[in-house]
Amino acid sequence: MKILFYQPHSNHDTADNDAWLRGLQQALPHAELREWQPGDHAGADYAVVWRPPRELFAGRHDLRAIFNLGAGVDAILGLERDFPGTLPRDALLVRLEDTGMGQQMVEYIAHAVLRYLRRFDEYEQLQQARRWKVLEPHPRATFTVGVMGLGVLGTQVAHALAALGLPVRGFSRNAKRIEGVACSSGELHGAAFDAFLDGVKVLVNLLPHTPDTADVLNARTFSKLARGAYLVNVARGGHLVEHDLIDALAHGQIAAATLDVFREEPLPAAHPFWSEPRITITPHSAAQTLRDESIEQVAQKIASLARGEPISGIVERERGY
Repeated sequence: MKILFYQPHSNHDTADNDAWLRGLQQALPHAELREWQPGDHAGADYAVVWRPPRELFAGRHDLRAIFNLGAGVDAILGLERDFPGTLPRDALLVRLEDTGMGQQMVEYIAHAVLRYLRRFDEYEQLQQARRWKVLEPHPRATFTVGVMGLGVLGTQVAHALAALGLPVRGFSRNAKRIEGVACSSGELHGAAFDAFLDGVKVLVNLLPHTPDTADVLNARTFSKLARGAYLVNVARGGHLVEHDLIDALAHGQIAAATLDVFREEPLPAAHPFWSEPRITITPHSAAQTLRDESIEQVAQKIASLARGEPISGIVERERGY
């Protein structure tokens, strides 16, 4: 079998790409593996990629499957929306399932939620002002956390937060059942979504980024939350209407936000988020792809497809996840 590999060198150095190629070759010793370069139009059975250019797919009607090195496939599907016919019609699009990202996401979000519960963000500001003041923790019984998106990662996060003794709600497009979590489902902006948001103190976004979910973190959504609510966005920057967050902070509807993803990455030095002390910024690092675990998963799925066996993680292109 022939396998293409690609991830942009702007994000990853040559040594890292070489490590991916060595690992894939060791896991699939009989495969012909090559790193895609511009002008490479030779045949291939599978593509293992991260943020590939449109040119990579040109004329590739022989691809059986495209493996995305991440849980979010919005970049690939964005190519198809902007340039219909880019992706081979019959090729499966396969996302990474949990390859160690779930535990990382639980740690990141639990830290953010507990930081707000115990008001450590405010203690940091008091320290900078050299002020000694004891702050009462938020009442746990009313510190409701709402998790938007109950896929593999969202389910783990909701379950972990509930285990901390916090009231947790979950919202997804399709009905889910998670022990200790009040789950609801439906379309965004509908009555079920409004009921989910009502009175939430910490809103955590783990939704897939699709045309239906774009800009969902907006003024209307914020207005449904408890006053002085908190926002944690670890999904995609395209979910957030940035000026709506700044306005909500200015008027006290949102007390603070933890943001790991942004519309433009790296976040420009002149962006107003940098100078807002109530916004905590991390560089798209909430849950990083673990190479060895990802290689093992991709290799197992390629081997299964080669044997004619079904695999999990196939993306429904129309839904975007």
